[in-house]
Amino acid sequence: MAAQKRRVISTQETTSGGSSTQLSALGSAPGTLTDELAALFECPVCFEIVLPPIMQCQVGHLVCASCRPKLSCCPTCRGTLGNIRNLAMEKVANNLMFPCKHKATGCRMSLGLNEKAEHEEVCEFRPYSCPCPGASCSWQGQLDKVMVHLQHSHKNITTLNGEDIVFLATEINLAGAVDWVMMQSCFGHHFMLVLEKQEKSDGHTQFFAIVQLIGSRKQAERFAYRLELNGNRRRLIWEAMPRSSHEGVASAIMGSDCLVFDNSIAQHFADNGNLGINVTISLVC
Repeated sequence: MAAQKRRVISTQETTSGGSSTQLSALGSAPGTLTDELAALFECPVCFEIVLPPIMQCQVGHLVCASCRPKLSCCPTCRGTLGNIRNLAMEKVANNLMFPCKHKATGCRMSLGLNEKAEHEEVCEFRPYSCPCPGASCSWQGQLDKVMVHLQHSHKNITTLNGEDIVFLATEINLAGAVDWVMMQSCFGHHFMLVLEKQEKSDGHTQFFAIVQLIGSRKQAERFAYRLELNGNRRRLIWEAMPRSSHEGVASAIMGSDCLVFDNSIAQHFADNGNLGINVTISLVC
Protein backbone atom coordinates (compact mmCIF):
# COMPACT_ATOMS: atom_id res chain seq x y z
CA MET A 1 0.00 0.00 0.00
CA ALA A 2 1.36 3.40 -0.91
CA ALA A 3 2.01 6.11 1.63
CA GLN A 4 0.46 9.52 1.26
CA LYS A 5 2.72 11.97 -0.55
CA ARG A 6 2.33 15.74 -0.38
CA ARG A 7 4.36 18.55 -1.88
CA VAL A 8 5.72 21.16 0.48
CA ILE A 9 5.02 24.64 -0.94
CA SER A 10 7.53 25.62 0.01
CA THR A 11 10.35 53.58 30.89
CA GLN A 12 9.28 55.33 33.63
CA GLU A 13 9.24 53.39 36.94
CA THR A 14 7.04 54.45 39.89
CA THR A 15 5.11 52.70 42.63
CA SER A 16 1.35 53.07 42.76
CA GLY A 17 -0.72 54.56 45.51
CA GLY A 18 -3.16 51.70 44.96
CA SER A 19 -0.62 49.00 45.74
CA SER A 20 -1.40 48.76 49.47
CA THR A 21 -5.01 47.86 48.68
CA GLN A 22 -3.89 45.18 46.24
CA LEU A 23 -1.36 43.69 48.65
CA SER A 24 -4.03 43.20 51.31
CA ALA A 25 -5.41 40.35 49.20
CA LEU A 26 -2.42 38.09 49.86
CA GLY A 27 -3.32 34.54 50.86
CA SER A 28 -2.72 33.26 54.36
CA ALA A 29 -0.04 30.77 53.28
CA PRO A 30 3.24 32.34 52.05
CA GLY A 31 3.80 31.77 48.36
CA THR A 32 0.23 30.59 47.77
CA LEU A 33 -1.70 32.10 44.86
CA THR A 34 -5.27 32.23 46.17
CA ASP A 35 -8.23 32.77 43.86
CA GLU A 36 -8.61 36.30 45.23
CA LEU A 37 -4.97 37.14 44.57
CA ALA A 38 -5.02 35.44 41.17
CA ALA A 39 -7.86 37.77 40.13
CA LEU A 40 -5.63 40.77 40.90
CA PHE A 41 -2.94 39.39 38.58
CA GLU A 42 -5.35 38.85 35.66
CA CYS A 43 -4.88 41.06 32.61
CA PRO A 44 -8.29 42.56 31.67
CA VAL A 45 -7.43 42.29 27.96
CA CYS A 46 -6.02 38.79 27.38
CA PHE A 47 -7.05 37.31 30.77
CA GLU A 48 -3.57 35.80 31.22
CA ILE A 49 -1.63 36.24 34.47
CA VAL A 50 0.20 39.57 34.53
CA LEU A 51 3.92 38.95 35.03
CA PRO A 52 6.82 41.42 35.39
CA PRO A 53 7.25 43.95 33.99
CA ILE A 54 3.78 44.76 35.37
CA MET A 55 2.31 47.91 33.84
CA GLN A 56 -0.50 50.00 35.32
CA CYS A 57 -2.61 53.08 34.68
CA GLN A 58 -2.40 56.21 36.86
CA VAL A 59 -4.90 54.83 39.39
CA GLY A 60 -3.34 51.36 39.66
CA HIS A 61 -5.22 49.08 37.24
CA LEU A 62 -2.88 46.43 35.86
CA VAL A 63 -2.26 45.35 32.29
CA CYS A 64 0.29 42.88 30.97
CA ALA A 65 3.37 44.02 29.07
CA SER A 66 2.22 42.19 25.92
CA CYS A 67 -1.10 44.03 25.74
CA ARG A 68 0.22 47.45 26.80
CA PRO A 69 1.57 48.49 23.32
CA LYS A 70 -1.86 47.82 21.79
CA LEU A 71 -3.73 50.14 24.17
CA SER A 72 -4.25 53.90 24.12
CA CYS A 73 -6.14 54.04 27.45
CA CYS A 74 -6.76 51.86 30.50
CA PRO A 75 -9.18 49.03 29.57
CA THR A 76 -10.68 49.16 33.08
CA CYS A 77 -11.27 52.88 33.78
CA ARG A 78 -10.49 54.44 30.37
CA GLY A 79 -8.00 56.70 32.08
CA THR A 80 -4.53 57.67 30.91
CA LEU A 81 -2.20 54.73 30.46
CA GLY A 82 1.42 55.81 30.70
CA ASN A 83 4.57 53.72 30.99
CA ILE A 84 4.17 53.13 34.72
CA ARG A 85 5.37 49.94 36.38
CA ASN A 86 3.85 48.64 39.59
CA LEU A 87 6.99 47.69 41.49
CA ALA A 88 5.12 46.54 44.59
CA MET A 89 3.11 43.95 42.65
CA GLU A 90 6.28 42.84 40.86
CA LYS A 91 7.87 42.10 44.25
CA VAL A 92 4.79 40.11 45.24
CA ALA A 93 4.92 38.18 41.96
CA ASN A 94 8.57 37.27 42.54
CA ASN A 95 7.58 35.48 45.75
CA LEU A 96 4.60 33.52 44.44
CA MET A 97 4.11 30.19 42.72
CA PHE A 98 1.93 30.58 39.64
CA PRO A 99 -0.11 27.79 38.00
CA CYS A 100 0.88 26.71 34.52
CA LYS A 101 -1.27 28.45 31.91
CA HIS A 102 -2.32 25.00 30.70
CA LYS A 103 -4.01 24.25 34.04
CA ALA A 104 -7.44 24.07 32.38
CA THR A 105 -6.29 21.14 30.23
CA GLY A 106 -4.78 19.14 33.08
CA CYS A 107 -1.41 20.53 34.17
CA ARG A 108 -1.08 20.69 37.96
CA MET A 109 2.31 22.37 38.10
CA SER A 110 2.83 25.60 40.04
CA LEU A 111 6.08 27.41 39.36
CA GLY A 112 8.05 30.51 40.21
CA LEU A 113 8.51 33.23 37.63
CA ASN A 114 11.93 31.96 36.56
CA GLU A 115 10.59 28.51 35.66
CA LYS A 116 7.07 29.30 34.45
CA ALA A 117 7.75 30.39 30.86
CA GLU A 118 10.29 27.61 30.25
CA HIS A 119 7.91 24.95 31.57
CA GLU A 120 4.97 26.17 29.49
CA GLU A 121 7.03 25.85 26.31
CA VAL A 122 7.40 22.10 26.89
CA CYS A 123 4.30 21.36 28.99
CA GLU A 124 2.69 18.07 28.01
CA PHE A 125 -0.73 19.73 28.32
CA ARG A 126 -0.10 22.55 25.86
CA PRO A 127 -1.99 22.45 22.53
CA TYR A 128 -0.51 20.04 19.99
CA SER A 129 -0.14 20.92 16.33
CA CYS A 130 -1.09 18.61 13.49
CA PRO A 131 1.84 16.16 13.15
CA CYS A 132 1.63 16.00 9.36
CA PRO A 133 4.73 17.54 7.76
CA GLY A 134 4.37 20.75 5.81
CA ALA A 135 2.59 23.95 6.74
CA SER A 136 -0.78 23.42 5.07
CA CYS A 137 -2.65 22.23 8.19
CA SER A 138 -3.03 24.76 11.02
CA TRP A 139 -5.02 22.51 13.39
CA GLN A 140 -4.18 22.56 17.10
CA GLY A 141 -5.76 20.61 19.93
CA GLN A 142 -5.24 18.31 22.88
CA LEU A 143 -3.22 15.10 22.60
CA ASP A 144 -6.25 12.81 22.83
CA LYS A 145 -7.76 14.61 19.81
CA VAL A 146 -4.75 14.24 17.47
CA MET A 147 -5.78 10.85 16.05
CA VAL A 148 -9.39 12.01 15.71
CA HIS A 149 -8.13 14.95 13.66
CA LEU A 150 -5.91 12.75 11.47
CA GLN A 151 -8.71 10.27 10.79
CA HIS A 152 -11.15 13.06 9.95
CA SER A 153 -8.98 15.55 8.04
CA HIS A 154 -6.23 13.34 6.58
CA LYS A 155 -8.19 10.27 5.52
CA ASN A 156 -5.83 9.48 2.64
CA ILE A 157 -3.01 8.49 5.02
CA THR A 158 -2.68 4.70 4.98
CA THR A 159 -2.57 2.86 8.33
CA LEU A 160 -0.92 -0.56 8.65
CA ASN A 161 -1.17 -2.77 11.73
CA GLY A 162 1.71 -4.69 13.28
CA GLU A 163 5.17 -4.26 14.75
CA ASP A 164 6.91 -4.93 11.41
CA ILE A 165 5.66 -3.27 8.25
CA VAL A 166 6.97 -1.95 4.94
CA PHE A 167 6.66 1.80 4.44
CA LEU A 168 6.33 2.20 0.67
CA ALA A 169 7.21 5.60 -0.79
CA THR A 170 6.12 5.73 -4.42
CA GLU A 171 7.59 7.85 -7.20
CA ILE A 172 10.60 9.08 -5.26
CA ASN A 173 11.99 10.64 -8.44
CA LEU A 174 9.33 13.34 -8.47
CA ALA A 175 10.92 16.78 -8.76
CA GLY A 176 10.83 19.19 -5.85
CA ALA A 177 10.25 18.77 -2.11
CA VAL A 178 7.91 15.90 -1.30
CA ASP A 179 6.66 14.22 1.90
CA TRP A 180 5.47 10.63 2.20
CA VAL A 181 3.42 9.80 5.31
CA MET A 182 2.06 6.53 6.69
CA MET A 183 0.63 5.41 10.04
CA GLN A 184 1.64 2.26 11.91
CA SER A 185 -0.53 0.85 14.70
CA CYS A 186 0.91 -1.51 17.33
CA PHE A 187 1.21 -1.94 21.10
CA GLY A 188 -1.99 0.06 21.49
CA HIS A 189 -0.39 3.19 20.01
CA HIS A 190 -0.18 4.95 16.67
CA PHE A 191 3.12 5.90 15.04
CA MET A 192 3.56 8.30 12.13
CA LEU A 193 6.22 7.37 9.59
CA VAL A 194 7.63 10.25 7.59
CA LEU A 195 9.96 10.31 4.59
CA GLU A 196 10.90 13.83 3.54
CA LYS A 197 12.69 14.70 0.32
CA GLN A 198 14.61 17.97 0.15
CA GLU A 199 16.31 19.50 -2.87
CA LYS A 200 19.16 21.84 -2.00
CA SER A 201 19.99 24.98 -3.96
CA ASP A 202 23.06 23.26 -5.41
CA GLY A 203 20.87 20.50 -6.85
CA HIS A 204 21.83 17.97 -4.17
CA THR A 205 18.88 15.81 -3.05
CA GLN A 206 18.53 14.30 0.43
CA PHE A 207 15.96 12.02 2.06
CA PHE A 208 15.10 12.04 5.78
CA ALA A 209 13.16 9.15 7.35
CA ILE A 210 11.84 9.25 10.92
CA VAL A 211 9.15 7.82 13.22
CA GLN A 212 6.94 9.85 15.54
CA LEU A 213 4.70 8.49 18.29
CA ILE A 214 1.27 10.08 18.54
CA GLY A 215 1.74 10.52 22.26
CA SER A 216 3.75 12.21 24.99
CA ARG A 217 7.51 12.18 25.48
CA LYS A 218 7.15 9.88 28.49
CA GLN A 219 5.24 7.40 26.32
CA ALA A 220 7.81 7.69 23.52
CA GLU A 221 10.59 6.66 25.92
CA ARG A 222 9.00 3.20 26.14
CA PHE A 223 9.66 2.45 22.47
CA ALA A 224 12.44 2.09 19.92
CA TYR A 225 12.17 1.99 16.16
CA ARG A 226 14.34 0.51 13.44
CA LEU A 227 14.39 1.65 9.81
CA GLU A 228 16.06 -0.59 7.26
CA LEU A 229 16.75 -0.23 3.56
CA ASN A 230 17.54 -3.65 2.16
CA GLY A 231 18.15 -4.75 -1.41
CA ASN A 232 20.71 -5.51 -4.09
CA ARG A 233 22.98 -7.09 -1.45
CA ARG A 234 23.09 -3.81 0.46
CA ARG A 235 21.67 -2.79 3.83
CA LEU A 236 21.28 0.57 5.58
CA ILE A 237 19.92 0.66 9.16
CA TRP A 238 18.91 3.39 11.62
CA GLU A 239 17.72 2.76 15.20
CA ALA A 240 16.43 5.37 17.65
CA MET A 241 13.69 6.34 20.08
CA PRO A 242 10.64 7.75 18.28
CA ARG A 243 9.94 11.45 18.52
CA SER A 244 6.79 12.41 20.41
CA SER A 245 3.90 14.54 19.19
CA HIS A 246 5.17 17.13 21.62
CA GLU A 247 8.54 17.38 19.89
CA GLY A 248 7.52 16.85 16.28
CA VAL A 249 9.96 15.81 13.56
CA ALA A 250 11.09 19.16 12.12
CA SER A 251 13.95 19.74 14.57
CA ALA A 252 15.19 16.15 14.21
CA ILE A 253 15.23 16.45 10.43
CA MET A 254 16.99 19.80 10.62
CA GLY A 255 19.65 18.27 12.86
CA SER A 256 19.86 15.05 10.81
CA ASP A 257 18.84 13.04 13.91
CA CYS A 258 17.15 10.43 11.73
CA LEU A 259 17.89 8.15 8.78
CA VAL A 260 19.53 10.39 6.18
CA PHE A 261 20.60 9.36 2.69
CA ASP A 262 21.11 11.08 -0.63
CA ASN A 263 19.56 10.36 -3.99
CA SER A 264 22.36 8.07 -5.16
CA ILE A 265 21.85 5.85 -2.09
CA ALA A 266 18.09 5.88 -2.65
CA GLN A 267 18.53 4.62 -6.20
CA HIS A 268 20.50 1.60 -4.94
CA PHE A 269 17.42 0.46 -2.99
CA ALA A 270 14.60 1.74 -5.20
CA ASP A 271 12.56 -0.50 -7.48
CA ASN A 272 11.06 1.25 -10.50
CA GLY A 273 11.08 4.56 -8.65
CA ASN A 274 9.48 3.16 -5.48
CA LEU A 275 11.32 2.87 -2.17
CA GLY A 276 10.37 0.36 0.51
CA ILE A 277 11.56 0.98 4.08
CA ASN A 278 11.22 -1.83 6.62
CA VAL A 279 9.91 -0.37 9.89
CA THR A 280 10.07 -2.23 13.20
CA ILE A 281 8.64 -0.87 16.46
CA SER A 282 9.71 -2.52 19.71
CA LEU A 283 9.12 -2.03 23.42
CA VAL A 284 12.11 -0.97 25.50
CA CYS A 285 12.57 -2.93 28.74
